[in-house]
Amino acid sequence: MLRHASPLLSLACVLLLTACGAEVATPVAPRPALVIQPQPAVAAADSYPGEVRARFEPALAFRIAGKVSKRLVEEGQRVKADQPLAELDPQDVRLQLDASRAQLAAAEANLALVRAERDRYQRLIDRQMVSRSQYDNAENLYRAGLARLKQAKAEVEVAGNQAAYAVLRAPQDGVIAQRLVEVGQVVAPGQTVFTLAADGEREVAIGLPEQQFARFAVGQPVSVELWSQPGQRFVGRIRELSPAADPRSRTFAARVAFASTSIPAQLGQSAKVYIAGAERSPLSVPLSAVTAEQGQAYVWLVGRDHRVQRAPVRIGPYGAESVPVLAGLDAGDWVVAAGGHVLREGQEVRPVDRSNRGVDLAAKE
Repeated sequence: MLRHASPLLSLACVLLLTACGAEVATPVAPRPALVIQPQPAVAAADSYPGEVRARFEPALAFRIAGKVSKRLVEEGQRVKADQPLAELDPQDVRLQLDASRAQLAAAEANLALVRAERDRYQRLIDRQMVSRSQYDNAENLYRAGLARLKQAKAEVEVAGNQAAYAVLRAPQDGVIAQRLVEVGQVVAPGQTVFTLAADGEREVAIGLPEQQFARFAVGQPVSVELWSQPGQRFVGRIRELSPAADPRSRTFAARVAFASTSIPAQLGQSAKVYIAGAERSPLSVPLSAVTAEQGQAYVWLVGRDHRVQRAPVRIGPYGAESVPVLAGLDAGDWVVAAGGHVLREGQEVRPVDRSNRGVDLAAKE
């Protein structure tokens, strides 16, 4: 009996051991994938560095020549309207004023003399004691004396103005943006002494490359990002565009005005101006989202079933962090932002955002 049961027992043991050694298949969890939607065109626009400047920047200069005797303000100092900024040595203009006043006194004395002479001849001619020509001569001397007095008064006013011009004053409230002279320096009339950044509107000064100058125009909308407020962009427009390139940098100077007067822009701040071209696509994606194979760029799209699909795209020039997509994407698409090289067609993924939170692909961002 045991002899016949031995083969059956051995077969049962073999089957039992085989079953114990077999591995049990477990389901594979979907791979997490960082997904984003294509960004608006402003993110793919060209950017140009600039500096915040005042809308009005008058160059301040003396109206007369002279030697600078006093400099009363420093660069960056805030000034009020009519505040003295610098003075010239007043000795020469004071001497000129004294000379003009002396000439005025002489003209007044001469006028009194010729007036008395004319009046005397007037009485004599009434008595027919002098000729008419003698009286006319006295009358002409009186008129000449009257004109000389008027001239002397004007010269005194001019000399007084010249003396006042020896003090340079601020035409309006603002900040001294630039100082170009020192005490002891001799300046000519009209030579810039200070540059004043007047209070009021603020703008951004930029330089535009000559190879792209044709696509810029006055009034063109732009967006401005201040260095002190990264990630926040303000609406603006090109207010002024130079018709000639700078001979050294070969760029065209432009001024960008803010659409609002309440922008917290301070003088001298760094800024970046974004200008979108008309030929650009309204979409862009991060550089890490784009993969290429055999010269064809593509991205991974995530469908509603959480499965990825390769989508060929046509891209524009690469930027620092993003690349414009000229064709192949829609604004509502969800794109795998990184790690596309480890994906395969039809693979199921778990969409997450940058905070590793699940993303509802059916909801709009």
